[in-house]
Amino acid sequence: HRSLTPREVRELPPADTLSYNAVPQLLTKVPEDFLWMAQQIAERGYREVNLNLGCPSGTVTAKGKGAGMLSDPDNLARFLEAIFQQPPLDISVKTRLGVHDPSEFPRLLEVYNRFPIKELTVHPRVRDVFYKGDVDMAAFTLAAENSRCPVCYNGNLCAKQDITAVAAQFPQVDAVMLGRGLIADPGMLSPGGTERDTLEAFHEALLEGYLEAFGGSRNAMFRLKENWYFLICKFDGGEKLHKRLRKTTDLCEYRAITREIFATLPMRETILPSW
Repeated sequence: HRSLTPREVRELPPADTLSYNAVPQLLTKVPEDFLWMAQQIAERGYREVNLNLGCPSGTVTAKGKGAGMLSDPDNLARFLEAIFQQPPLDISVKTRLGVHDPSEFPRLLEVYNRFPIKELTVHPRVRDVFYKGDVDMAAFTLAAENSRCPVCYNGNLCAKQDITAVAAQFPQVDAVMLGRGLIADPGMLSPGGTERDTLEAFHEALLEGYLEAFGGSRNAMFRLKENWYFLICKFDGGEKLHKRLRKTTDLCEYRAITREIFATLPMRETILPSW
């Protein structure tokens, strides 16, 4: 209805109130909606908006949004043409290689090259595989060598050495996007690596912040259980405790289980993704 909900207003504070450079991200297939929201974002002081064409979620793609837009390059081109007519701020794009097969990507890259995209973040998997299996570095090489706009790499970055390897292989690429790996190991970029006490303090601060933000334990625990899906990969032998954590609906029990995880389980130096 072209109006922001109270939750959306909370999630989009004025840019000058933040201590970092944030880039809001949008999911939509309607150019008019994109431009309206981009104007709202610009009026709050942001300098860039990101169009998410990479989300593989079934509820998203079934509506023709996210990675679902990649199934029809001609329609995607019409969408991009509409939003790049007079955008109120810079537009970057996050994409996958296609929906079913990496062979779809050259056509998509040709479409992207028609527009002044500020940055193209490429997750080198197709939608159908979600996050499973290896990334397709040959397809990313195609992007790095042929994109007319700056390229950012995203996918399977779970340790500092993974970033170093990408930087060495693609010296022309000067940006990476960290996602699940950083949730699983929030200290992966720290000079001394992840320390148990620091990680536990971070989790406690996150819990308190969520309790305040969501006004109750149910929604706070639900959000944190999503974090634990990734965070448990940092610990050896966490399957049983993680199962108990997923089932609990009691905040006191939740706290007790997380304390047991931090107190008893060995931490891995590098995570072993289970997603």
